[in-house]
Amino acid sequence: MRIAFFSTQPYDRQYFNRYNEKHEITYFDLRLNEQTVNLAAGNEAVCVFVNDKLDEKVLKQLKELGIRLVALRCAGYNNVDLITARSLGMTVLRVPAYSPHAVAEHAVALIMALNRKTHKAYNRIREGNFSLDKLTGFDLYGKTVGVIGTGKIGEVFASIMLGFGCRVIAYDVARNRLLEEKGVEYVELPVLFNQSDIVSLHCPLNSHTHHLINAANLGQMKKGAMLVNTSRGGLIDTPAVIEALKNGQLGYLGMDVYEQEEKLFFYNLSEEIIEDDQILRLMSFPNVMITAHQGFFTDEALTQIATVTLRNIDDFEEGRELENRVE
Repeated sequence: MRIAFFSTQPYDRQYFNRYNEKHEITYFDLRLNEQTVNLAAGNEAVCVFVNDKLDEKVLKQLKELGIRLVALRCAGYNNVDLITARSLGMTVLRVPAYSPHAVAEHAVALIMALNRKTHKAYNRIREGNFSLDKLTGFDLYGKTVGVIGTGKIGEVFASIMLGFGCRVIAYDVARNRLLEEKGVEYVELPVLFNQSDIVSLHCPLNSHTHHLINAANLGQMKKGAMLVNTSRGGLIDTPAVIEALKNGQLGYLGMDVYEQEEKLFFYNLSEEIIEDDQILRLMSFPNVMITAHQGFFTDEALTQIATVTLRNIDDFEEGRELENRVE
């Protein structure tokens, strides 16, 4: 099958070339959107990532170009207009899980770094400053951790935090029996916000969860609590979080995703003027740590992404049952 591959990074070429045995892939560094959609001409499928935009207009253009398949090399699909895709008879496939341990462990890494200020300590030591002043952290043991979303990633994260000796409470529309057996207590969101020392987001982005973290919910949180988001940027109302950081209601913020990340993440902008005032403001806080959507970035996860994506395409081409179809 001929595939137009958008938002290509060097690691995409490395892993897809390693495992691709029969498909003809044309790699494009550009994101898929209205301005770049014509690059898909002559192909039968597009392979896209989290910041490619497949709205009604783009999907209709893809259909006119003969595209039959949208192969997402990620779990989330909020960037695809599924109603339009369905009406056009286009198939959308995804990678539902590509090492949930990778993302869960990255969330823990953000918590540990923010708490124990290891990034600051590292920089101090390199400058010959061995002072411990302002590096005070807190014991994770005995703290209450609120997990919003207990699917595969949330389940792994909750289990890790239980291993630290934390009390773990959770919210999800569907309860995870395995976590309940381990001692995780399901509560309503106001209770979770009110009781948690750390809140970690592991839910999908949809109409119900958009700006789940807003001024009202931030006001319900413990003063000085930590918030970590390794899921989707749109879960957080950024101006509201900035205000909560300014007035001290929010004590720490760890982000691996950002609502306006499509113009920033995955690119080297070190010699550019960054015009996004919100992320610049976030970067100015000493109690904020931002990583550029690297939670998934392990060898195991990249291998899974490539192999499952290619298997999805094989299944479509050969008329087999599509277990990873997005309905």
